[in-house]
Amino acid sequence: MSEENIGGEEGIIEERRKKLEALRSKKIAYVNDFYKEHYASDIHSENESFSKEQLEEKNIEGISVAGRIVLKRVMGNASFFTIRDSSGDIQIYVSKNTVDVDLYEDFKTWDLGDIAGVRGKLFRTRTEELTIEANDVVLITKSIRPMPDKFKGLSDIEIRYRQRYLDLMSNEDSKKVFIDRTKIVESVRSSLKERDFIEVETPMMHPIPGGAVARPFITKHNALDRDLFLRIAPELYLKRLLVGGFERVFEINRSFRNEGLSTRHNPEFTMLEYYEAYSSLERTISFTESMIQKAAETINGTLTATWGDDEIDLSKFERISLTDSVLSANKDLAVSDIEDRDKLEKYAGSIGIKVDENYGAGKILLEIFEKTVEENLVQPTFITGYPVEVSPLSRRNNENPDIADRFELFIGGKEIANGFCELNDPDDQAERFKEQVKAKDAGDNEAMAFDEDYVTALEHGMPPAVGVGIGMDRLVMMITNQTSIRDVILFPQLKS
Repeated sequence: MSEENIGGEEGIIEERRKKLEALRSKKIAYVNDFYKEHYASDIHSENESFSKEQLEEKNIEGISVAGRIVLKRVMGNASFFTIRDSSGDIQIYVSKNTVDVDLYEDFKTWDLGDIAGVRGKLFRTRTEELTIEANDVVLITKSIRPMPDKFKGLSDIEIRYRQRYLDLMSNEDSKKVFIDRTKIVESVRSSLKERDFIEVETPMMHPIPGGAVARPFITKHNALDRDLFLRIAPELYLKRLLVGGFERVFEINRSFRNEGLSTRHNPEFTMLEYYEAYSSLERTISFTESMIQKAAETINGTLTATWGDDEIDLSKFERISLTDSVLSANKDLAVSDIEDRDKLEKYAGSIGIKVDENYGAGKILLEIFEKTVEENLVQPTFITGYPVEVSPLSRRNNENPDIADRFELFIGGKEIANGFCELNDPDDQAERFKEQVKAKDAGDNEAMAFDEDYVTALEHGMPPAVGVGIGMDRLVMMITNQTSIRDVILFPQLKS
């Protein structure tokens, strides 16, 4: 009976369960002794150049594949079906002349979505399609629920995110994004290892939240009877390794920030952080450029990327100071206004920015930047010269102690990377932690705590170093042309 005639998903499930019970009665449900030796993509790539006659002459037998049935055409005594494995699709030909008659009759009752194993030899059909002529077929796993509609696909965005397995099962474009994500991570990792960086692992549960200005998730360690914090960033632990003698370290890590959900933010995300002792801000900026360019070329074969409505030229990266970018976008501000808190507060209020009384001039300047500049930084742009006030872990600039030796990289109006010369003066670091504690006491839930052990580590001496954090999810979004972070995270956090 055709499933189109059963009526509704409940009817389909009921009919398939009957088939499953029949398999159970024969003790052949959920087979676990079929071993595949070949993948669809390899079969195509290794044999695509052979003609029909050449395949007949080569007589390539002993092919064994397995995957999900995604197409099926039953035509009496012979049938075609297509199975999909992790690498792609391959067509199968099965007939009463090639398999046992009873097995063929059983095969005709199999459904789309079932997982099957096939053994046979290669040939080309009259339409020149590379196909496996089956001499044995095995129903490995019975699919009780139907696949998404083969014509409409999986169009419900909520289902795509909540039941990602259905999205991957039916949407080759989605699967490609996640395969490309893996390649991007591999490219980034290889760039770092080529420069002799060592990959390390640091704790994901911290006794003190730190490493970034953000609100943490809190968990409970029952045996120790104490609160722990899911890591906001690995920064302070990686810099402890610099103190210990490692000079080039990196970690591709999961971090957690207790913030809202959006197309740009997921509370659990992937970040790359790398630290290099005895480096310079300029050298690190150049390396960051080359690493991103290599990853983009790996996927797209070009340094031009499409991201939403924008064409991104990754062959060149602009550089401009935070102050200059704000002055360029806000003609009513003068150079003399930049360090005048009262004038900045007044201007911020005029463009709809709420200013807390504990904000200094640097924090207000950053708020103005985020409102008037950030989203317009479409082409790759490094913003430099951040106020020390908003850079609690950054080294002060030698010429202007009110700004930090820090950069942020923006592409497509989104922050992609944040880097700076690391603060290695323990007394200065202690004072900045104290300022963060004051901000926290004043109601800033994202301010840092005082990390006494980290200050102690700095007192032992940390070499001058530059560190960078790159949001891997956003980097993948840009390279694969995805406009929502949920499309590059396999299982994104969603509202109930």
